[in-house]
Amino acid sequence: MFSSAIIVFRESLEAFLIISVMVAATRGIAQRGKWIAGGVLIGLCGSVAVAMGMEQISNLAEGIGQELFNVGILLVAVAMLAWHNIWMAAHGRELALQMKSTARAVAEGGAERSVILVVIALAVLREGSETVLFLYGVATGSENGLRDTLAGGSLGLVSGALIAGLMYWGLLHIPVRRFFAVTGLLVLLLAASMASQAARLLVQADLLPSLGAPLWDTSGVLAQTTPLGTILHGLIGYDTQPAGMQVLVYVVVLLTIASGMRWVANRGNHAATRAG
Repeated sequence: MFSSAIIVFRESLEAFLIISVMVAATRGIAQRGKWIAGGVLIGLCGSVAVAMGMEQISNLAEGIGQELFNVGILLVAVAMLAWHNIWMAAHGRELALQMKSTARAVAEGGAERSVILVVIALAVLREGSETVLFLYGVATGSENGLRDTLAGGSLGLVSGALIAGLMYWGLLHIPVRRFFAVTGLLVLLLAASMASQAARLLVQADLLPSLGAPLWDTSGVLAQTTPLGTILHGLIGYDTQPAGMQVLVYVVVLLTIASGMRWVANRGNHAATRAG
């Protein structure tokens, strides 16, 4: 029971954190609830399908199919998060004014809503498929496996949802003038974190050089398996023993997206100045 609770807590927490950040970051977007629900539903259905076919996926590409599959999911999510932040750099001020003055929908939000669905669906798909596989192993490995797995899994799921809910509640209490800056930073760190995870998988598959592995070891200070370590891993990509390639990719993606956001924001400010 305890093992299944820990598994579900760790896996679901990462997905819940991504969902809570995306829900907060898209505050003010018209009809976002439908897209959030759609993303969760697609992700759950996809995670079951992927778990059922994981053996076939793993056998692809000379036994590294699972790693390449996860890398693909992570890179698509990074692209979507990058697009989200660059879009928000152009529309954030508009949404902030809307949140202060009116509840009308933002017509330009159509493209942004599709990003919500894709990012959430991928997060649930990746974490959900791993959870199904882990729980199946636990359930078949003991006499009362199914009962203990269901009980422990439920406990882990509720715990993960509670922590993510508290984080979302905290984000909603940030003043509007700073809200999009804070959520934008969180989404930026999420994107860099996912890119770093993709780099780690490619290093493990010997498709990228490690550039030093590990660069440091902080497991004695804060283990990645602890609740705080899990939260930091999901939010900012905390890794107790990162390879040099992970750090390099993290920094490059961080700077690239931040530069794109700055360029779009400056362009919008110049256009507003000329119009005024």
